[in-house]
Amino acid sequence: MARANSLETNRLEYAMNSSTPQVPPLELPAVDLTQRSVRVARRRPNGFVEFEFSIGWPELMVELTMTEADFQAFCKAQNAQVL
Repeated sequence: MARANSLETNRLEYAMNSSTPQVPPLELPAVDLTQRSVRVARRRPNGFVEFEFSIGWPELMVELTMTEADFQAFCKAQNAQVL
């Protein structure tokens, strides 16, 4: 038992005396997660729509492909603004 306490004390002392660099907090711009947008990239002849979808930051998006009907339903469900 004494050895276990000694090891724990050594770990705590090391952690307290360690010279690990402190990372400053990351400052991010304000974001409105209710802001959703889509940008149509291409409408294919086979009926699929390729588009980019973003939440909050328009410059951060995912690329998706759906049928036209699914695309319309998706935009309505997400209350997305078409850019």
